[in-house]
Amino acid sequence: MLNISQKKELVERLAAQLAEAQISILVDYKGLDVQKITDLRAKLREAGVQMEVVKNTLLNLAAQGTDCALLQDYFTGPNALVTTAADPVASAKILVDFAKENEKLELKAAAFGGQLLGYDQIKELAKMPSREELLGKLVYTLNAVPTSFVNVLAGVPRGFVNVLNGIKDQKDAA
Repeated sequence: MLNISQKKELVERLAAQLAEAQISILVDYKGLDVQKITDLRAKLREAGVQMEVVKNTLLNLAAQGTDCALLQDYFTGPNALVTTAADPVASAKILVDFAKENEKLELKAAAFGGQLLGYDQIKELAKMPSREELLGKLVYTLNAVPTSFVNVLAGVPRGFVNVLNGIKDQKDAA
């Protein structure tokens, strides 16, 4: 049992964490055994995502003034809060994939960009490409423009050389 000062520290730490979070997802873990929860936490930790079980009253206090306040209607029963300040798509993908394998994990709702997302919207978010994939596509696109420009510029001298070779071949044949 936490004393009052420990609860205050926990609320302050959670409030700071929620203020930095790009996405906050509330999950119901009831029915999962310790091993499965440990596996889920390990997968999330690898992606830089935090999962924490917090009493609803403390979570309610910490959520004040953050996007997570949108989730207050879902602060009932056993909840785990999943947050990340990095890639919101990665956390959604991990949770949706884990929920497919473990039916007892219930994704209640998420707060993302000032909006409340339901389960179906979290699934749609999980289908998006990751940040690394998007950056890779951007780099490819940015690289394609100068490459095409160089090929167009190189085409003029190349064509000129082909014309000269054609004239030379005609003179040699004559």
